[in-house]
Amino acid sequence: MSLFAKLRSETNLPGFDGATGWLNSDPLTPEGLLGKVVLVDFWTYTCINWLRTLGYVRAWHEKYVGEGLVVVGVHTPEFPFEHEADNVRWAAHYQRVDYPIALDPDFGVWRAFNNNYWPAVYLADAEGRIRHMHFGEGGYEETELAIQMLLRESGVASVPESFVSPADEGFEAQADWQTLGSPETYLGYEQAQGFGGSGEYDRPEDFDVPERLDRNEWALAGNWTIGPGKSVLNGESGSLVFRFHARDVNLVMGPPASGKVKFRVTVGGEPPGDSHGLHVDAEGNGTLDAPPRLHQLVREQRPVTDRTFEITFDEPGAEVYCFTFG
Repeated sequence: MSLFAKLRSETNLPGFDGATGWLNSDPLTPEGLLGKVVLVDFWTYTCINWLRTLGYVRAWHEKYVGEGLVVVGVHTPEFPFEHEADNVRWAAHYQRVDYPIALDPDFGVWRAFNNNYWPAVYLADAEGRIRHMHFGEGGYEETELAIQMLLRESGVASVPESFVSPADEGFEAQADWQTLGSPETYLGYEQAQGFGGSGEYDRPEDFDVPERLDRNEWALAGNWTIGPGKSVLNGESGSLVFRFHARDVNLVMGPPASGKVKFRVTVGGEPPGDSHGLHVDAEGNGTLDAPPRLHQLVREQRPVTDRTFEITFDEPGAEVYCFTFG
């Protein structure tokens, strides 16, 4: 969804008073940013939709910072562990987010902008008026045209007319929309869909995988507690199974307080081989360690069809939050 230079002139940059801290910068204010073109990007570090836009936002920062563009990332968390400043600091380093970051764990900046989306881009001109918004993925050329237009309006004489072309790799690779047939799927009961098992919530329960899972159904094996926002393995070993249709399988998960946990991934009962993701090897082996984060477990190299994904943990305490696909 995009709105390009259609907003009323009195729609001004709300500011960042709700931020509880800053990374990569001293606190910024609308008054201090007058004379600059400002791009505000709402993000949360496990969000695959935001990660697929990051290459563009980073490239705009690098290309136009010398021309007067200021990029401000507002980190507003989705999961409880994303409230922790140290986790956001780790993510900013790992994901090469070098521009100023306003920490927004209390949603103060989010509410000031009346925002409802991750990701969301708000672009303000040199007089502090919001002139362009884009919600979700895509719209990259339109947003860059808006950046170029507002820089010229601010008096920059030689604004490049070309478009950035970031590397299409890792988490920042664009989704294969033509074959994507599996939705974001939460693994806590408050937002869960597609659970193919049965049992009680909020207490340890033994689960078994049914003989058949339809596309986009998931199930647990072993003793787990399904809580409101996550499922936690209680037993010495346990598995999570999902029948998916996509090129990429990503999973938000975190380790137990006791430390690292080894895991194994299979696709169709076999190691992933060349179709392994960033966080597993060809045999499907990986390590779950701190901080909790998004893990890319499968990047399918074969033609996409319905397949069964399984991840197995050999120690208790693994926490699983949400599947995303690409």
